[in-house]
Amino acid sequence: MILEAVQPFRCADIGFKLATEAWELDAYHALRRRIFCAEQGIFAEDDRDAIDERATPIVALARMAGVSEEVAGVVRIWEEEPGEWFGGRLGTDREHRKNGNIGPGLIRLAVRTACRRGCARFRATVQQRNVKLFERLGWSVTDEVVLFGIPHARMQAELSRFTGAAS
Repeated sequence: MILEAVQPFRCADIGFKLATEAWELDAYHALRRRIFCAEQGIFAEDDRDAIDERATPIVALARMAGVSEEVAGVVRIWEEEPGEWFGGRLGTDREHRKNGNIGPGLIRLAVRTACRRGCARFRATVQQRNVKLFERLGWSVTDEVVLFGIPHARMQAELSRFTGAAS
């Protein structure tokens, strides 16, 4: 009898939440290092900065059978001054990039969380290759810049697309 080799597969669903547990925070920073240091080479060893001290980390969790197994995506948000919110360090684990829901889910939760905390304007500086994603979600380009040798766009969210109220 010949047995066929069965290829393993992943069929995880994705959940989004504020990172609060120690393992989530460790995985959040590890994924940021993989994306912004190892893959993109933007930072040498770690991408943490002073913003991390006041930022709220948000994660996309890959779940199997309802159990969170790994952090599949990350973003952080922070209030720069009253009502003025920013998002940054958006990234998806290489193994999950074909799932087109992680980036949009993180962006939606980021803006909605800021709005619940009194956001009047939400902005981000986005790598040029991700501008179309943000535009599909109701963001507009306000300026173009080059950061770390990479073309970026400064963008602003249309808050009514996330809250149902006029901005």
